[in-house]
Amino acid sequence: MFRFVEELAFCGVTLLQYRNKVATASRVLAQARELRHRFAGLTWIMNDRADLCVAANFEGVHVGQDDLSVEGARLVIGHERQLGVSTHNLAQLRAADTTSADYIAIGPIFSTSSKRSPDPMVGVDGVRGARDLTRKPLVAIGGITRQNCDSVMAAGADSVAVISDLLDTPRQSAEDFLRRLG
Repeated sequence: MFRFVEELAFCGVTLLQYRNKVATASRVLAQARELRHRFAGLTWIMNDRADLCVAANFEGVHVGQDDLSVEGARLVIGHERQLGVSTHNLAQLRAADTTSADYIAIGPIFSTSSKRSPDPMVGVDGVRGARDLTRKPLVAIGGITRQNCDSVMAAGADSVAVISDLLDTPRQSAEDFLRRLG
C-alpha cells in the first residue's frame, strides 16, 4: 500500500481517499495514521468513517448512502474538514444537494469491479443530469478509465475518482490521467 501511494505522490497526485472495507476499526486507524505520517503533504479523505477521519487527522470524510448521514458526519468532523457523499441516482443527488456536503459523487458511471454489489450504472447521461441539479462540485465515480474520463468531464463532472485503472501501473496511469485532466 505504501509503495502504491508513493508512486502516485511522485507523479503529482495530491488527494487520495483511504478505503478499507474489510479491516477492523483499529487496523484502519493504524494504517490511516501511518499514511498521514508518511505522506503528510497529501490531502487525505477517509472512506465511510467520520470518527476515524478525526482520529487520523485526515482532511475529510466521504460517506455513502448506508453510512452515517451527511449531517451526522458533519457533527463529528466539524466545518473545517471536507465532507463528500456518494449518490447513485438523481433522487439521491437532489437530497444530497440540500445537505452540508461539500461535494457530491455520482455513480457508478460505468461497470465497476471495486464493489461487490454495485448500484445500476448511471452512465454519462447521469452525469449530465446530475450537473443540471447541483452547483456543488461533482465527482464521477465507478469504472472511470483513461479512455473514458474525457467524456465524463465533458458531461459536467468537476473531477473523477479512480481505483482499477491505477492498480497495475500506478505512476504511468496517474501521469496519463493528470495529462488528460490537467
